[in-house]
Amino acid sequence: MPAPNTTHTSVTSVGPVAQGSEQSHLSSIALEKLNCSAGNLDWFGAIDRANCRLFGEEQAAIRQEFGTREQTGQQRQRQRGQMSYLNHEEADCTKGDSQILLRIKPREKDLGAFSVRRVLPASAKRMVGPFVFFDQMGPAVFQPGQGIDVRPHPHIGIATITYLFEGEILHKDSLGVVQPITPGEINLMTAGSGITHAERPGSDFNEVSKLFGIQSWISLPDDQQEIDAAFDHYTESDLPSWTSNGASFRLIMGSLDAHASPVKTYSKTLYADISLAPGAETSLNIEETEAALYVAEGEVRVDQESVEAGVMVVLDTSRPVRISADQDSRLLLIGGEPVGERHLYWNFVSNSTDRINRAKSDWTADRFPKVPGDDEFIPLPD
Repeated sequence: MPAPNTTHTSVTSVGPVAQGSEQSHLSSIALEKLNCSAGNLDWFGAIDRANCRLFGEEQAAIRQEFGTREQTGQQRQRQRGQMSYLNHEEADCTKGDSQILLRIKPREKDLGAFSVRRVLPASAKRMVGPFVFFDQMGPAVFQPGQGIDVRPHPHIGIATITYLFEGEILHKDSLGVVQPITPGEINLMTAGSGITHAERPGSDFNEVSKLFGIQSWISLPDDQQEIDAAFDHYTESDLPSWTSNGASFRLIMGSLDAHASPVKTYSKTLYADISLAPGAETSLNIEETEAALYVAEGEVRVDQESVEAGVMVVLDTSRPVRISADQDSRLLLIGGEPVGERHLYWNFVSNSTDRINRAKSDWTADRFPKVPGDDEFIPLPD
């Protein structure tokens, strides 16, 4: 639970999603444990050819304000043909023999005005602690009337974490939450037994706007996979921040260097945003069993080994991790304790294939809760 005296907001569901009895066979792709060939997923966990759309200038008049963004079914049907599709190729995974145990270099998927790098799941490292999914979105610059829109889609068994460096996104979910997120803030959406949500353009839709950030999922522990859905928003001032030897830290989740974040966790989890000025050098004492660093901007040295932007390195945490930089750099530190093997199909994560089958049946039978005022529907992937 969050620490007292924070200003975050929290919403919880009144009960789990209805449980369907229909069972269907998971395809061989679905039964593959989290791997680098994650072509059945796109940004925000949305399915290829279904969720992720780049809006064109012709839609600027439609999406002017938060309360006036709903469109007629005919308009939505026309716009489905304007979608951009993600089909991620496998990341390059290279084993190390020092403090860097593994390098993961995702392939950048260019969608024109927007690009995505999928880091996790990777073939050689399916999870880092509870982190089962890690995407970099952007950086992107959108002209007025352009932006990103993700239609309503379901999740189970995870909590999603949205963290932006630039831009704004409007979160809407089946709990009735409508919450913009801006840089430095946290949107933590706990799917648990089931939730439906959409990600819509922010208030900057009719302006030249930017978008750059990280979307990640943490898998819930076995005994908490069926908890009630919930949503928590944390402001930038809620998160501990400090500086040391030219390095600036913002603690998103967990504990680091005697600081503790108020953001809710479900198992031992570490997530931090670290910025290094030229000449900065810092040492991290990481208590978690598993940890990794992702360089979002610039270039750093980890134990004297160079790591460029767009690369994640999995770390040996048995000794302090030394990091230095010769240029302005920004990196994300993630980690935690393993939660066990997980199955992943579309936006569903579970330790049970039967539970994934049930979620598939529930979505197909329209048993998941609805996002109020947003009646768009995405079918299960082929």
